[in-house]
Amino acid sequence: MINIVLFGKPGAGKGTQAEFLKTKYNLKHISTGDLFRYHKSNNTELGQLAQSYSDKGYLVPDDVTIKMLQDEVERNPDTNGFLFDGFPRTIAQAEALDAFLESKSWSVTATVALEANDEILVARLLERGKTSGRADDQDEALIRKRYQEYNEKTAPLADYYKQQQKFYEVDGIGSVEEVTERLSLVIDKFN
Repeated sequence: MINIVLFGKPGAGKGTQAEFLKTKYNLKHISTGDLFRYHKSNNTELGQLAQSYSDKGYLVPDDVTIKMLQDEVERNPDTNGFLFDGFPRTIAQAEALDAFLESKSWSVTATVALEANDEILVARLLERGKTSGRADDQDEALIRKRYQEYNEKTAPLADYYKQQQKFYEVDGIGSVEEVTERLSLVIDKFN
């Protein structure tokens, strides 16, 4: 089983690359954003709970996010592995993911970070914002705030996974095909 954690700053190309990687390696793509949308739109118990936090302006607590992720893994027992996109975002989430996978006699195979210069990423998001309809892609100050939060909360995951010798950096700049090829060179080591 191959379990890949894919992370990088907003605009680094995680979603685009996840579409190629899930097909190429027959992995179940789990995006926390998609999970939140699914649970909220289907008015599940977890969706209602997540919405109750969002309605008050709070971030959804880790335990709710982790439960959504666990449920999604449980619904896909016959996959070749998972591609985690947008999770974990913190050390506490990484530890929870490790514990959950260990309970199934699995582990994170590799963590791959799509790296790119902030200025290039800001330009990408502003361009995407012209068609995505996402307000957070149309305001440079909001984009930079997202990067600051990433640097404070998510970037420390690099050290966490480096200690486990599971961290790989991939240049996220270039054509979609070039970046996919770079990612494949990492993942093929485990396939």
